[in-house]
Amino acid sequence: MTVEELDAWRALPAKQQPNWPDQGELAAVRDRLATLPPLVVAPEVRILTERLAAVARGEAFLLQGGDCAETFAANTANKIRDKVKTLLQMAIVLTYGASVPVVKVARIAGQYAKPRSADIEASTGLPSYRGDAVNDIAATARARRPDPGRMLEAYHASAVALNLIRAFATGGFSDLSKVHEWNKAFVRDSAAGRRYEVMATDIERALSFMAACGIDLERTPTLHGVELFTSHEALLLDYERALTRKEDATGSIYDLSAHLLWIGERTRDLDGAHVDLMSRIGNPLGCKVGPKASPDEVLALADRLNPDHVPGRLTLITRMGAGRIRDVLPAIVEKVNSAGHPVVWSCDPMHGNTRDINGVKTRHFDDVLDEVLGFFEVHRQLGTHPGGIHIELTGDNVTECLGGGERIGEADLAGRYETACDPRLNTGQALELAFLVAEMLQQINVARSQGR
Repeated sequence: MTVEELDAWRALPAKQQPNWPDQGELAAVRDRLATLPPLVVAPEVRILTERLAAVARGEAFLLQGGDCAETFAANTANKIRDKVKTLLQMAIVLTYGASVPVVKVARIAGQYAKPRSADIEASTGLPSYRGDAVNDIAATARARRPDPGRMLEAYHASAVALNLIRAFATGGFSDLSKVHEWNKAFVRDSAAGRRYEVMATDIERALSFMAACGIDLERTPTLHGVELFTSHEALLLDYERALTRKEDATGSIYDLSAHLLWIGERTRDLDGAHVDLMSRIGNPLGCKVGPKASPDEVLALADRLNPDHVPGRLTLITRMGAGRIRDVLPAIVEKVNSAGHPVVWSCDPMHGNTRDINGVKTRHFDDVLDEVLGFFEVHRQLGTHPGGIHIELTGDNVTECLGGGERIGEADLAGRYETACDPRLNTGQALELAFLVAEMLQQINVARSQGR
């Protein structure tokens, strides 16, 4: 592929791009980013495509989760550790429920830019905060001025996070027995967790059985470490293009800012810049699909983003809202599947269920759960594989989403509302969701075994 082909997006409409005030500074930052080492490497990207191909075949389950918007201030060892810990805890529960491997993809080490509904923030009259890679959340004119240099800071923050994540993934932190001990503590100490004591006990018996068979859980590589991949929304096109590289050995083109990139609901125009650039790279891709998307639109996107029908290449992340998913999703699934596209179907139950309470954005756990239930119901009716979930979560004990076993109410929202953008599930809510999804997956397994 020529440079001209790779840069064809520059002549196309590009939504959600910052109004950079200094084009010369932007060009200098682009040039600097293009000389820096990649954040991930091509062989890792290809491994993720293989893992997602197994999801598309119904042989694995995808867990994708992490912060709504990462911030430089929160890029600390403890916060990174707690996010990874929460994701691993969810994965253990889902692995048991699904009886298949769980592909773990974190929204981390790159989720520093966010789309916004308006260029100007209504409450302040200032330019909207677009993520730490663009401007600062402080409500001053100077802070909100888009600064290309922040993309360099985002790169370095991502590199630091990745270094620690790799250590957690391979250095014993993610040992299977250790992660299960964390879940046992959740079940023992949490009112919500006690509802899942039977499942936790079953997992404990499985681990004990493995030990009795002579399997050393601490020395078996697949039980002592994990594969953990990174992802973020491919929003800032100058950043993504600068980290797009050609692999010398194969001549293939990859965006090496992350293993998986996704295109958002606001930027998935078939003839837009985001779809064009992403269609030319070899990474596995995600594409968000909202309730207004028609089956023909989604099929056209699948044709454009995965014309060769490569398994694992494309994940369609539906974000319909609890009240719409059962009505809208079936026709989309039928249209795409009838065209032979081996996509991964994943459910984002967060973005379609946002509420505004006295000017504060929140989500209710019951709505999140109901959308996941609807997602599973649709795929069960169609005989297709509900391939995964895509969750905004944090490892902190925040009070941003209502409900759940902790019964967070409207009066509790101000207690620990810390998100830089959208409300996230806290650790307890995330684990509660994992146990509930595990129960759904078990029901599917039972139905399959009975030929239903």
